[in-house]
Amino acid sequence: MPDRVAIVGVGATPLRPITPDLSYREMTFQAATQAYADAGVGPRDVDSFVSVCEDFHEGTSITDEYVPDQLGAVLKPVQTIAGDGLQGVAAAIMLLRSGIADLVAVEAHCKTSNILRQAEVIEMALDPVYERPLRANPHYVAALEMRRFLHEGGVPPEATARVAAANRRAALRNPMAAYGAGLSPEDVAASAPVCLPLRRLEISQPADGAVVLVLASEDAAGGLRARPVWVRGIGFASDTPWLAGRNWARATYAEIATRMAYRMAGIERPRREIDFAEVDDTYAYKQLQHLAALGLDGDGIPVNPSGGSLGMGYCHDATALYRVAEATWQLRGAAGPRQVPRVRTGAVASWRGVPTTTGGVLVLGVD
Repeated sequence: MPDRVAIVGVGATPLRPITPDLSYREMTFQAATQAYADAGVGPRDVDSFVSVCEDFHEGTSITDEYVPDQLGAVLKPVQTIAGDGLQGVAAAIMLLRSGIADLVAVEAHCKTSNILRQAEVIEMALDPVYERPLRANPHYVAALEMRRFLHEGGVPPEATARVAAANRRAALRNPMAAYGAGLSPEDVAASAPVCLPLRRLEISQPADGAVVLVLASEDAAGGLRARPVWVRGIGFASDTPWLAGRNWARATYAEIATRMAYRMAGIERPRREIDFAEVDDTYAYKQLQHLAALGLDGDGIPVNPSGGSLGMGYCHDATALYRVAEATWQLRGAAGPRQVPRVRTGAVASWRGVPTTTGGVLVLGVD
């Protein structure tokens, strides 16, 4: 059977700090309607559905049972991936390459404005005996990692300020973004300290949104009007969840995922073969850390032309699917004023957030 898998449909709602006029179901319906129209299919054409969601964030149990109606998935297979968004994409790819399905829809949604105490929800992921009693705020954990990364990598603190300023400025060209701003690195460096060396403007702010991707087997993609964006490689990994046992300077999970994705894609010289990257920047230093794992650190390719999470907004496990959506638009030449010229191959890197060491890497390309 053909091995190639393509993204053939993309739908997403603009990210907003608060969405009082829409429920997460209505946002998901909007994204699904856009994705099906983009692919030129209807929900009845889709064989299987993947919902990327987390019960703790949703406030309900078995949350994928709340998505079939808005996806048009009633009485069809729907599975939950309680993990990183790229793990949801990987599940869809496996369904397609195994021959179980020809069309798969992957959804993720986030109404962060409904979560009253986000930090306390995230603390529930810490080890309940040795770590949770310390009440380590997620930003405190990130600041510890940031300090070690800067120290061992010899990275000057102003480098993270430049990342935050550049991404917020890039977001001004993105109508999907909630936090675009004309900031300078000096503005970022002068913002209030949260947990030193981490400052307020180096932290992605929460946002509401929903995104749906339609993936197809090679045979099915050939019969659709949509321009396919091909999955060239994918990898995902989890390092230790223990704070005491991890490598604080490197994104080991991203390094493992990169090797998997590059091997599958046949990427040997990433600086020459990859034209742009959409990478997780939940915190500004994470962008630098993930670029190092991808072998794309230093000056060179465009990074986060969308504005990343710093400019667009952070939406938990939906964040990675927004990065994939943006990469797909770039490769189709449909990114509007944020379009990078002459791109044929792009890389996406994701991270599930504090306190995890879980993430993925996706390589996409066009013929």
